[in-house]
Amino acid sequence: QVQVVESGGDLVQSGGSLRLSCSASGIILSDSAVTWYRQGPGKRQELVASISSGGDTDYADSVKGRFTISRDNTKNTVYLQMNSLKPEDTAVYLCKADPDGGLYVYWGQGTQVTVSL
Repeated sequence: QVQVVESGGDLVQSGGSLRLSCSASGIILSDSAVTWYRQGPGKRQELVASISSGGDTDYADSVKGRFTISRDNTKNTVYLQMNSLKPEDTAVYLCKADPDGGLYVYWGQGTQVTVSL
């Protein structure tokens, strides 16, 4: 059974940093495209960052230069390092894993990030 789990969300002050983790069991994240999304209060879901199985990364304009997505193959985990956080980064952050050549995509349950003034 496949399971994707996000962790690392917290309450942080503006300008602070957090590192989110997306871990999986039942699939290999290094053989998957992994994407971080977020959904803030009253907002539509937004793509934040992605990493392909080949290691190519992409970012939303709103987070470029502040967020970094990376992968630790030994831990089967994808990270989202978030620096210089702003109140508008407040959201539930969700991880989606899309295994190469697979039929399904897998979502985690989300982790809450709250950035205070």
